[in-house]
Amino acid sequence: MINLKELNKIDITETELNLNDLGWQQKEFANPNSTIRIGTTFSGIGAIEYAFKRLGLKTEIKFAGDINDNCRKSYFANYNIKNDSWHTDIHDFDAKPFLNNIDLLVGGAPCQAFSIVGNRLGFEDTRGTLFREFARVIKECKPKVFIFENVQGLYKHDNGKTWEIISNTFREYCGYHIFFRRLNSKNYGIPQHRERLYCVGFRKKTNFLFPAPIGCPYIMYDFMEDYRSGAYYNEKYDCKVLTDDPQRYEGLASGELSPRYNEFVFKCAEVEDKHYLSKTVAEYVLAGGSKGFKTSKETDLQIARPLLQSMHKMHRAGVDNYVSYKKEKGINGLRRLTPKECLRLMGFRDDFNEVVSNTALYMEAGNSIVVDVLIALLKEIDITKYGV
Repeated sequence: MINLKELNKIDITETELNLNDLGWQQKEFANPNSTIRIGTTFSGIGAIEYAFKRLGLKTEIKFAGDINDNCRKSYFANYNIKNDSWHTDIHDFDAKPFLNNIDLLVGGAPCQAFSIVGNRLGFEDTRGTLFREFARVIKECKPKVFIFENVQGLYKHDNGKTWEIISNTFREYCGYHIFFRRLNSKNYGIPQHRERLYCVGFRKKTNFLFPAPIGCPYIMYDFMEDYRSGAYYNEKYDCKVLTDDPQRYEGLASGELSPRYNEFVFKCAEVEDKHYLSKTVAEYVLAGGSKGFKTSKETDLQIARPLLQSMHKMHRAGVDNYVSYKKEKGINGLRRLTPKECLRLMGFRDDFNEVVSNTALYMEAGNSIVVDVLIALLKEIDITKYGV
């Protein structure tokens, strides 16, 4: 039995990083042949499902769902799921039939600001929020492990009271041992400054430390589509090369990972005209910064700015990412990122099937969880220990 009195001790201090153990990249899974039964809510385009795909682990999708129909189209085009395993509105989803039949539950419920009426600071104070539904699903299906992801601002919102409500709900109402920390994707192999709050909950008491950060081996331009001469490209193989030894990439398809060098290989491709900025817009983007933003002259960043769901709005130089390209006679032009590049910067490779409009893809990428951060968590958890 879980000692709820002990769990009720609120600790708003973030869980420490694992800085002493073998690096998570080198860790081997204990049971690599096990099947992990997964359930997701607010599923988007399936970041955790894609993380398992990249790791080569076997999964069985028990349920998934999202209220956005474009997400449903993208999800069904990329993962093996039955029609009756998909829910559209989480309010109508009954998770009780999956009791003790889920190894891992993942969700990133949009968290509206909580209005604290009483002093319970738990499940009763989450009324009217989508987080309440996520907590209900945990309570109903009792997964062995869950991962909750949200914006990093949630941690300090309302002087920490909002996170106190959420963490106390996980502990008291759901009965889980939880660990939480803010992680930035630039520290886990993806050149994007994207800090998010991650909470990992275990049904049984366990010790857990979050995966240690690693140096990012890539810069944003390594994930770009168009050809640009320089040290990162090799025209003969028409792919991005991070070394002076292009033969190490020979024979690999776009989006594949070199098994010997553990590096990405992306084919270069033409970028559609609609992504190029007109002279007027380009001059606006290159103008001096304003208010709280740094100068918007910062293009071709090594670490991308956070990808937002409004990425398709191209007049937000303080937030969006712009890259330059060589025009004729050495004149530099400017363009925004393509949907494929945004997907790459979220950890999705080129085998991800794009079946919706560009506008929808921008929103889907901006709303997703970074796949590489999930991979680090799955390895640090050793999720295969919880499979069947």
